[in-house]
Amino acid sequence: MKTTIEISDPLFKEAQRVAARQNTTLRNLVESGLREVLARQKVPASFKLRKASFKGKGLQPELRAASWDKIRELTYEEHGA
Repeated sequence: MKTTIEISDPLFKEAQRVAARQNTTLRNLVESGLREVLARQKVPASFKLRKASFKGKGLQPELRAASWDKIRELTYEEHGA
């Protein structure tokens, strides 16, 4: 596709020098820069937590009002912690 863009004179001159130094065209340099910027803008794939529920009826009645510390303590009670 052909399009027109406005670039400040100093930036244009520097881009021309870089393109010449890299033995490439200004077009290739601009396209390369745009690809790099657009690649950084891509939204990373969202993380999905797999369903990991357990069968059962929730907490035992005697633990429903317990603190998280108490539940954790009971969980690791017989595991040497």
